[in-house]
Amino acid sequence: MTDTKLNHIAGEWVAGGSEIENRNPSDLTDLVGLFTQATPDQLDTALDAARSAQAEWAAYGLERKQAVLMAIGTEMMARAEELGTLLSREEGKPLAEGKGEVYRAGQFFTYYAHEVLRQLGENADSVRPGIEVDVRREPVGTVAVISPWNFPTATASWKIAPALAYGNAVIWKPANLTPASAHALTEIITRQDIPKGLFQLAMGAGRDVGQRLVESPKVDAISFTGSVPVGKGIAMAAIGNLTRVQMEMGSKNALAVMDDADLDLAVTLALGGAFGGTGQKCTASSRLIVHAAVHDAFVEKLVAGAQAMKVGHALADGTQIGPVVSEQQLSENLAYVELGKSEGAELACGGARLTLETDGYFMSPGVFVNTTNQMRINREEMFAPLAAVIKVDSYDEALATVNDTNFGLTSGIVTKNLARATHFRRNARTGVVTVNLPTAGTDYHVPFGGRGDSSYGPREQGIHAREFYTTVKTAYIAAGQPE
Repeated sequence: MTDTKLNHIAGEWVAGGSEIENRNPSDLTDLVGLFTQATPDQLDTALDAARSAQAEWAAYGLERKQAVLMAIGTEMMARAEELGTLLSREEGKPLAEGKGEVYRAGQFFTYYAHEVLRQLGENADSVRPGIEVDVRREPVGTVAVISPWNFPTATASWKIAPALAYGNAVIWKPANLTPASAHALTEIITRQDIPKGLFQLAMGAGRDVGQRLVESPKVDAISFTGSVPVGKGIAMAAIGNLTRVQMEMGSKNALAVMDDADLDLAVTLALGGAFGGTGQKCTASSRLIVHAAVHDAFVEKLVAGAQAMKVGHALADGTQIGPVVSEQQLSENLAYVELGKSEGAELACGGARLTLETDGYFMSPGVFVNTTNQMRINREEMFAPLAAVIKVDSYDEALATVNDTNFGLTSGIVTKNLARATHFRRNARTGVVTVNLPTAGTDYHVPFGGRGDSSYGPREQGIHAREFYTTVKTAYIAAGQPE
């Protein structure tokens, strides 16, 4: 008999009103577990508990708070293989990627553990005589974290770690497709020296749990990663209470391959960027903008590389591309394949459901050629192991095509020309730019975010996270004259 994994509300593990199954997308006969779903009453309890716990946490000494975050990160890194296996089992990314994600998530906590001690204020003299000015940052209060399924541990961690470091309480609503990783992280966090109710897990459907959270006047800030339509809905709900929001949403990232590029490097970057994580990344290279002078040679190598990639069970040795996360996602991916064909694109390889030894949601990596930037497959985020090649005749046309999108998260260029690389990184209208690197892959100590429909609100990660998780207080002090 499988035990149901519970939510963590007000310092206690509690059952909800219903439960869901979580199955391995690599093998649907493998039941990962049963997970409870929070009730409205439990959310009300959580919100009240968060308010009192946050005040207690804010009063902790700096070294005490630092020790908590350091312990969380250290344990995550030490258990990266175990927790990475669980992550890959429920989400479907290859084991090496799952272990890497958990280890990186641990690094977020250790980084922000040190940031606890770096929270320095500012002092200034007033324009009025005899008055000093003190400027410092204070916690915003209760933060609702709504995280996605594609990076269930890392994305949540780069929200939770700074929220705690800067003195806030957290109520976490993870994606229902990946509750096991959320439950495991919650077990680690709630074992630490923290007040009851400071960190709470509220698993449940977005339409129920998520919607109630974002509409609550007891929530001071909302950090969300997910789709554009859901993000816009959250923003509309949040404005009713003037709740601050931070949102990372869709993307349509482009990798520009110039006529002077190292083609083998370009192909390697494109394959990893487009198909890593089964293409289920907000930083995936779904548009490959290639100079006409090297187009044919690039496509030949790209198609051969895609066909050689091994699709398989996430935990199997040698797997390079795991399954798609769910039946619904697979159906949407295959619909985009048919859409691309109907728009006149040529499917050079892949883009089909695969039948393997286990019953799972497997799909071969697909490459579209003879596409234009106006096709829907080049305008909409597919979140699939699909990439489209767009031929251009010049650097100027490549840059214009990169920028011709409603999104603006990441972009990259492959070139040996320093002038082009410099011009590109200064003129690409994206929040992240890479040169001779994949569009996917970022560091934890620097800001991450985009423009347009990709992002809204302050940046995530690095010291820039404090802009969202803290509020600024300015104090004026007239000490008078000593007697």
